[in-house]
Amino acid sequence: MTKAQDPWIGRLLAKRYKLQAIVGRGSMGKVYQAADTLLGGVAVAVKFLSQALMDEKGKERFASEARACALLGNKSIHIVRVMDYGVDETELPFYVMEYLQGESLREMIDVQPLTLEQFLPLAQQIARGLQVAHQGIEVDGRIWSVVHRDIKPSNIFVVRDPGLGMLAKILDFGIAKFVNENPESNQTSHFTGTLAYCSPEQLEGRSLDQRSDIYSLGVMMFEMLTGQVPIQAPIESIGAWYRAHHMQAPPSLQSINPKLPKNSELEKLIQHCLAKDPQDRPANMAEVIQGLDRVEQSLRPQPVPPLPRPSAPDDHTYHPQVSTGPSVEHAVESWDLLSWPADKPVQKIVFPKLIPVGSSRIPSLWAMLPQDEINQRVLNRCYNQFLFVSTPHPMVLWITALYQIKQDPRWLPCYLDLKRPEGQEICRYLGEIGHYYLLLFSLEEPDKFRHRLEVSIATAQRPLLQEWADQGQVSRLAPAPDLSRDLLRREYERLKPQIISRLSQQVKIS
Repeated sequence: MTKAQDPWIGRLLAKRYKLQAIVGRGSMGKVYQAADTLLGGVAVAVKFLSQALMDEKGKERFASEARACALLGNKSIHIVRVMDYGVDETELPFYVMEYLQGESLREMIDVQPLTLEQFLPLAQQIARGLQVAHQGIEVDGRIWSVVHRDIKPSNIFVVRDPGLGMLAKILDFGIAKFVNENPESNQTSHFTGTLAYCSPEQLEGRSLDQRSDIYSLGVMMFEMLTGQVPIQAPIESIGAWYRAHHMQAPPSLQSINPKLPKNSELEKLIQHCLAKDPQDRPANMAEVIQGLDRVEQSLRPQPVPPLPRPSAPDDHTYHPQVSTGPSVEHAVESWDLLSWPADKPVQKIVFPKLIPVGSSRIPSLWAMLPQDEINQRVLNRCYNQFLFVSTPHPMVLWITALYQIKQDPRWLPCYLDLKRPEGQEICRYLGEIGHYYLLLFSLEEPDKFRHRLEVSIATAQRPLLQEWADQGQVSRLAPAPDLSRDLLRREYERLKPQIISRLSQQVKIS
C-alpha cells in the first residue's frame, strides 16, 4: 500500500517508529510494519486502536491487550511479544510488538488441511502458549489467569524459524479476560468471540475459565486436520450457532478427511476437548498437552526389544560371521565380480540389494566408506535392529552398526518403503532367511567390494519382518513416506544412547 492509499505511511510515531506498510487488521484496529529508528531500523509491528472503539471501554480493553501480551510474551515464546505502549498526538492508543514473518494458520488451512507432521508440533506449541496464559500473570501483587476467548486460526501466526522449524505464536488478546477467584467478576455482560469457535458457555454469557479456550482449541484442531470446523450452523446468527454448539455432535476426523491416518488417541483427545459441558473436558491445558504427547507416542515406531545377554563370548546371536540360514558363501559365483552399481553415487551412502543365488535371492546391505575406516572395521562386531511404523506410511528402518571397544559405532541406517514391491520383497527375505550380507566398498576404489560380513537377525524379529511386509502390501493409506521417515528417524535418534549402552555392556562381557 502506498502513501497515497494510506496517509500514515511514512509517519514517524513517538519520534521513534517510522510506519512503512499496513500488514493487517485485528479485532481492535490496524497493524503496520514500522522501523525502530532508535535501534537502527529494526522491523517492528505497531497496532493502533480502531477509531470506532475510542470510548473508555475500548481504550481499557486495548490497554489490557497490550499489558497481557507484554507480560505473557516474556514468559512464552508462543505468545506475541509487546515491547512498548503509548498514545499519539491525537490521543489514539498504540502498542509496539515484535514483527513476525510467516503466515497465519488461517492461510495455511485455506490451502489444505495440515498433515499430522505439521499438526502435532503446532498444536503442542499453541497448547503450551495457552497454558502459560491460563497459569496467569501478576498484576498489583495478584496472579490473574488470562482466558483468551477468541482462539481461532486467524489468531495464530506461524513463523518459519530456521532453528525451530514452524513456530506458532498466539495473537490478539483484545477480548482476553483476566480471571480471578470471584465468579461474579467473570460474568460477561455481552457476547464476545467468533461464533464458529465459541464454547457453549461463552454463547450463554456465562462465567468462563480455561476450559472455554480448550473447547475453542478443540474446534481449531479439528479444522487444522480436516479443513472445516466440526460444528456447522445453517445461518450466521448467534441463535443458530447457539443451537449448533449445544446440540450438534461433532463428526469423526475420518468422516471429513478420509486421507487422514486413523488414530484413536487423536480422535479421543479432540472429542474430549469438544464436550458440551465444561466439566467433561480436560480440566486444564496440561491435560491437553499430555493428550498430544500420547498421540505423538502412538505414532512412534514399535519399541526395540531388549537384547538378550550372551551366554558365551562366541554366542551366535551376536557374532555376525555365524549364519542362522542358508549361506551364499559358495553359491555366489565370484564375490570379486561384485562392483558398486553405476546408478549409485560414489559417496558415503547405504542401500539394500537382493543378490541372485540360483532360483532364490539373498538380502544384502551395500555401504561405501573411506578405505582407512574399512581397514579399522574389519574386526568389528555388528549390531542390527529393525523399527517399523505402519501409519501414515508403512516403512521399516533397518539399522546396522559396526562397533568394538574404544571406537564409536559406525551407523548404517537404511529405509524400506513397504508400499513398494521391492521394499516388501527385501523385508520378506530378511524374515525368511534370517541373515544378510553387509558389503563394504571403498570410496577411493569403488570397482569391487573390500570387506564382507554375514549378519544374523534376532529370532524374535524374523516373523515381524514378514508380518510388516504383509501390512505394507495391503495398506490403502495415502502415500506419506517423508512423514514416516521422519518419525522413524526421530525414534532412531532417541534410541541411539540406549543402543550404545547395550553395546558397551556387551563388549565388556565378551
